[in-house]
Amino acid sequence: MLDKETFVPIQFFKKEAYTGSMNGMRYRIKKEEEGLEAAVYPQPFCYEATPDEKKIKAVFPFSVEGREQAINWINEQYVEKQDLWAVADRK
Repeated sequence: MLDKETFVPIQFFKKEAYTGSMNGMRYRIKKEEEGLEAAVYPQPFCYEATPDEKKIKAVFPFSVEGREQAINWINEQYVEKQDLWAVADRK
């Protein structure tokens, strides 16, 4: 699970996207015009190589609170879709 206390600060997203993975689930957070976009998708490919229909996205305010909401949302997706991530982790 992602820890909001040690996760990259909001200023990081002003310059680039942040990506990572947890047991079959990949995630990305990036500043977009509409706010802070969070996406989760199954391994094994990077964001750009994963088909859009396999990505689950949500947008949050570009703020400290929005960063925390994005982290919480990613953690929720990890828990709620354990079966999907487990299948992806075995590939």
